[in-house]
Amino acid sequence: MSVTIIFGSDGGATRGVASRISKKCQGRSVDIKDATTSDFENCTLLILGSPTYGDGTLQSDWEEHIEKLRTADIKGKRVAIFGTGDQQTYPLSFVDAIGILYEEVSALGAEVVGFTETAGYDYSGSAAERDGKFVGLALDLDTQSSMTEKRVTAWLSQLL
Repeated sequence: MSVTIIFGSDGGATRGVASRISKKCQGRSVDIKDATTSDFENCTLLILGSPTYGDGTLQSDWEEHIEKLRTADIKGKRVAIFGTGDQQTYPLSFVDAIGILYEEVSALGAEVVGFTETAGYDYSGSAAERDGKFVGLALDLDTQSSMTEKRVTAWLSQLL
């Protein structure tokens, strides 16, 4: 199985998670700034990652380069999404970026995989939640960093 992880990151936290994921699944990790349409298309499993900023926006590089995703042919492709956020500082928009990317890839006809449970998190609202689950892997490196490794490993075992 070929896996491509495309991420956006300013502070490096999401880049670090993307690197960790790529090592665990022998995938390749590509910054959205450097990604091409073929990076989205030429893999068996596409994983997208973004931190959530402020009150619920995508990371700035994702916003600037979202057309790369929108012009890719990912209809029917298995796509998983992960995001980083801070559930204590931003409890009303925790990992909203996952929800934004979910809407984008769903509109393109992708098969979104890797939904995760919301139990174990303490937040008030999230655009990443559908029917009581997150539409991807939610990570809080600020207040629950000790759980990151376990969550990533469990998520990848579900995907692979």
